[in-house]
Amino acid sequence: MPKIKHFLSLKDFSKDEILRIVDTSVRIKENFLNGSKIQPYFKDKTLAMIFEKSSTRTRISFEIGAYQLGGMALFLSNKEIQLGRGESIKDTARVISSMADMIMIRTFDHSRLEEFSSFSSKAVINGLSNEYHPTQLIADYMTMLECGIGVAESKYLNLKKPIVCYIGDGNNMAHSWLMLSSKLGFELRIATPKGFEVDSGILNLALDFAKSSGAVINITNNPKDAAKDANVITTDTWVSMGQEEGKEEKIKQFSGFCVDSSIMNLGNNAIFLHCLPAYRGYEVSDEVIESSSSKVFIEAENRLHAHKGIIVFLEEENWKK
Repeated sequence: MPKIKHFLSLKDFSKDEILRIVDTSVRIKENFLNGSKIQPYFKDKTLAMIFEKSSTRTRISFEIGAYQLGGMALFLSNKEIQLGRGESIKDTARVISSMADMIMIRTFDHSRLEEFSSFSSKAVINGLSNEYHPTQLIADYMTMLECGIGVAESKYLNLKKPIVCYIGDGNNMAHSWLMLSSKLGFELRIATPKGFEVDSGILNLALDFAKSSGAVINITNNPKDAAKDANVITTDTWVSMGQEEGKEEKIKQFSGFCVDSSIMNLGNNAIFLHCLPAYRGYEVSDEVIESSSSKVFIEAENRLHAHKGIIVFLEEENWKK
C-alpha cells in the first residue's frame, strides 16, 4: 500500500511543497473573489472533522471549505464518537478512514495525531495540536504575501525576505513559525519570558533545517530587541485551552510581553498577526488589534482558502500514488 501523505507539521514538507500549498491557496482565493465560489477539486468527497478541542475558525473554514470544493464535511465532537468513550485510536482511524475521503483532527496531544495517521488509509490534517498548528501558518503566510511581505517563487508572490517577530508563549504557534522560517529561509525572532521558551528539541530541528535554507533564528527574553526593524509582529494567547489553571499567575509572569503601540513602533512598518481568539489587554492591546497595521481579520478569512489549498494539495499528492 502506498504511503499516505499527511499534513501534521511543516517539518514534513520541503520549501517547494510549502510554496505549492500557498500558491494553490492564493489561486483558489483569487478565483473565489472573481466569482468562482464552487471549485470542484473535492467533488462528491467527504471530510471527517474530529474535534477533541473546540474551535470557531477551524470548524467554519474546513466545513465551508469542503463545500466550496464540491464536497461535504462531517463534524464529530469527542462527545459524539466512541473515541471519547475509550475506543482505541487505531480502531477509530481504521473505521473512519474506510468511509471518509480525508480527515481533519483538532486535539491536545500531538502523539494522538501521529498514532491516528499511522493507522489511517486516508490523509490526515492537523487542525491543531499541543506541538504544532501548521494550517494556521499557511493562512499567515498568505496574509504576509498579500501585504507584500514574503519569499516565494510564483507569479502570484514576490521575492522579499521578511523579518518575523513572535512575542509570547513558546507554544504550538511559536513551534510552527520555527518550522516555516527554517524551511523557507527567512529571519525569525522569538521572544518569550524566562521559563516559557520553545521546546528545545523542536528548536534544534529548526536550526538544523536552517543550515540548508539560510534562515536566521534568534531566541531571546527581550520583546523589544526582537521587534526592532521587524516586518511582521505576531503573538498568541498566553493561556491556551485546557491550560486555564494558574492563569492569573501566568499573566503576571508575562508582564511586559503585551504587543502594544510601543512594540509595534519598533518594527519596520510592521503588520500585526494573531491566530485568534485574542484576549485584548493581555497578549495584545486593543489599540493594536484595531489599528491599520492589524491584519488579523484578513488572516482569519484566509484560513478558509488556506484549508482548501491544503485539501487540494493532499488530494493531488495522494492521487498520484
